[in-house]
Amino acid sequence: MTATAEHTFQRPVGELLRGWRERRRLSQLDLANQVEVSARHVSFVETGRSKPSREMVLRLAEHLNVPLRDRNQLLLAAGYAPVYSEASLHSPAMLSIREALRRLLKAHDPFPALVVDRWWNLVEANDGMRIFTEGVAPELLKPPINALRLTLHPEGMAQRVINLGEIRAHVLSRLHRQVVSTADPELQDLYDELRGYPCDQVEPLLELPGPGEVVVPMRVRFGDQELAFLSTVATFGTPLDITVSELVIESFFPADEATAQALRELAA
Repeated sequence: MTATAEHTFQRPVGELLRGWRERRRLSQLDLANQVEVSARHVSFVETGRSKPSREMVLRLAEHLNVPLRDRNQLLLAAGYAPVYSEASLHSPAMLSIREALRRLLKAHDPFPALVVDRWWNLVEANDGMRIFTEGVAPELLKPPINALRLTLHPEGMAQRVINLGEIRAHVLSRLHRQVVSTADPELQDLYDELRGYPCDQVEPLLELPGPGEVVVPMRVRFGDQELAFLSTVATFGTPLDITVSELVIESFFPADEATAQALRELAA
């Protein structure tokens, strides 16, 4: 009888840091100048010839704009304990965050607003979001609800988005940038899934403005009306918790007075 042992492979911290540096398209000299160390020291850290201190790992991660979740992984790879917590939104410590989010969303009614996590799963939404979920297949509304899947799935909002080609190109471009920025395999899977959805409209290869355009509104069919929306995205400032750092608040505003009036009447 032979015994086998399973070992979890942990990539060296230097290799991980080099990957983040290359993802940010920085040379060793560029990074060294930002962190105020020598390029030789950066090279030694990346090749494993020098073990970085905990402070150096965090300094490099800060200048490489590494997400908090991945900063913990860098610390573990370097032999240090993680420093960033990851509390559940349902924990007592997050009560003030949950209350702030709900106040923000409620204040935005009757216009749609939602909060999503790193993987675009719905965390909170206001009553105004019902305008977007009208006619959506029930299975797409079962938790966890993914906001991007809800938008582009042929049985989701896509069947009512008038300018689907433009919106699809924007969503996929935005998600692809996030995949490149984070190297997150779950986001890559989501991107591959969304790309496979059918679309019978032309998708622009580049987001170029037409005459007089400054943003591309999302145009949604609702009954016999056409509603137009602009959106803004917000995040928490100076977050020190992984969960909070990954929350994204997306608020939709009427792009014209007709849409604003229609939403007020529906809410009334």
